[in-house]
Amino acid sequence: MLDWKTRTEDPLASAGGTTSAPRRASSGRWLARSLGILIALYLLAALLVGWYWSQEPALFPVQQHAQAAAEKAQRKLVTGYTTVETLKEVAGTLLHKPGGYLTNDIAPPGLWLDNMPSWEYGVLVQVRDLSRALRKDFARSQSQSTEDPDLAKAEPRFNFDNKSWVLPASEDEYAEGIKSLDRYLARLSNPNQPNAQFYARADNLNNWLGDTATRLGSLSQRLSASVGRVRLNTDVQPDQPIPQGEAIPVREEEVRTPWLQIDNVFYEARGQAWALSHILRAIEVDFADVLAKKNATVSVRQIIRELEAAQEPLWSPMVLNGSGYGMLANHSLVMANYISRANAAIIDLRTLLSQG
Repeated sequence: MLDWKTRTEDPLASAGGTTSAPRRASSGRWLARSLGILIALYLLAALLVGWYWSQEPALFPVQQHAQAAAEKAQRKLVTGYTTVETLKEVAGTLLHKPGGYLTNDIAPPGLWLDNMPSWEYGVLVQVRDLSRALRKDFARSQSQSTEDPDLAKAEPRFNFDNKSWVLPASEDEYAEGIKSLDRYLARLSNPNQPNAQFYARADNLNNWLGDTATRLGSLSQRLSASVGRVRLNTDVQPDQPIPQGEAIPVREEEVRTPWLQIDNVFYEARGQAWALSHILRAIEVDFADVLAKKNATVSVRQIIRELEAAQEPLWSPMVLNGSGYGMLANHSLVMANYISRANAAIIDLRTLLSQG
């Protein structure tokens, strides 16, 4: 009898002890597999969303947009309206394009993107330069004139830290800057508000073009440095006198953009070219009389053509950095060509504006 009980109880006990372990192992494998599938789906979704957010906005028709905006707001299309409305639209594109403003994102997929934040910074540089020119030159009759109160508020808003994500966020500051521009536009188009002015003069335009030429010259140098090159440095310290009859000391130094920064410089240049092409189209409208009097209209159109050529689609999945005459393309050198040609045309345009 004892043997029978032993034989009948042992299989049950052993069966009860062995079924729980496979169940736990099966449950663990199921959880791991489910977690892996969820992570893979998240990464795939983040990849697709990141690709969509990285698409650069298309060019928009400047003059038609300004006319439509004026009609919608029931405002008069006066001199300066197209330029300021274009600045508003360019700045608004940073906030309302797919994905919104990405530079200050702290979560994926925006956190993983660097090309679009570089493009945004390039656009922001041109927005800051034009908002400063509006406050400093375009809205003032002379150096002793009072600056416009709304433009005085807009400029510091656009110069706010571009990477702040909270308290306050960069987007909030830029949105306030756009509102200040809109208030200025409302007064500018209202004949009962004579304190809002826009002076389309050659000297005002020339001052802003000087800042623009400096920006493009720096971009051209940074783009050209993608392959590395030896430059002769002739900088002289202010407190270092050079004896009469002696040559200026010259030393060689290699200038090279870091490998991880090449695509960032490239997309920053595309952003500046995108914003500047729109602004110059607006300048062509508001400064039409000045440009015609100086025979400079063709020069402006040539600059716009070079900048828009820099917006051609990039068919390569990455920014290539081949040598100048190597087997692979160097996209930075191609971009530097367009930027340099635009910069040279701006220098010629400034010469025309300063004559007579």
